[in-house]
Amino acid sequence: MKKIEKNVVAVAVMMVMNPAQAADGKAVYGAACALCHTTGAMAAPKTGDKVAWVILLKKGVDTLYESSIKGLNAMPAKGGKPQFSDAEVKAAVDYMISQSK
Repeated sequence: MKKIEKNVVAVAVMMVMNPAQAADGKAVYGAACALCHTTGAMAAPKTGDKVAWVILLKKGVDTLYESSIKGLNAMPAKGGKPQFSDAEVKAAVDYMISQSK
């Protein structure tokens, strides 16, 4: 199976397993995370920086979720957007991870 076909299948499986996460991650990222994670402001790991995200992922996805929900160092809880649910923040983390592989 070609790489593009595998990616399409993976996205389809993700949407079936958790449609809210698949649909909302990019939007939440744009609203709460992109300002710092596209520029590297306040030492935020840039989305797409494979090396930085490999290092972060060694801590485990659950640790990334917790840091994103509760805040860490200069990053405020939920990216400063308390209106987002924990599930929406997790979806944004998943989106950033998917863009950084």
